Amino acid sequence: MTVPQPGDIAPDFELPAVTGERKHQFKLSDYRGKQNVVLAFYPLDWTTTCGVQLPAMNADLSKFTDLGAQVAVVSVDSIPSHTAWQENQIGKLNYPMLSDFYPHGAIVEKYGILRSGAPIPGIAERAVFIIDKQGRIAFSRVYELGGKVDHDELFDVLKTLS
Repeated sequence: MTVPQPGDIAPDFELPAVTGERKHQFKLSDYRGKQNVVLAFYPLDWTTTCGVQLPAMNADLSKFTDLGAQVAVVSVDSIPSHTAWQENQIGKLNYPMLSDFYPHGAIVEKYGILRSGAPIPGIAERAVFIIDKQGRIAFSRVYELGGKVDHDELFDVLKTLS
């Protein structure tokens, strides 16, 4: 599977999610015609870089919201792992954490970013997709596993969509 590129229709999906303590389902197509979506895939809960990335997105959440975007993050971890990680390490997040736990990595694979090699096969690459209101990819970037996501770059893309 190849990584979706700008102009491609974003692969639709529905996954279990947790926002703070609220468990729910997140369906990408529910945002079509309504809101842009910043969909950030990250390798694993309980890791150093991810433990910085997700709280940073939470700190900038009002900027994303002001630009008409729903933020959601995805990993192959379970909902109980997401919940425990928030409670014990990173604090409550005000956007959905999606679980691509079962079938393992099916959505990560749909987006072409399921790692098959070292250092840890079976996890997601660090990647961000911005999906516009029409359901098309407006931004697509895969980062180094330990790489930092530049929010200003994401804000610039979102400004072009509003």
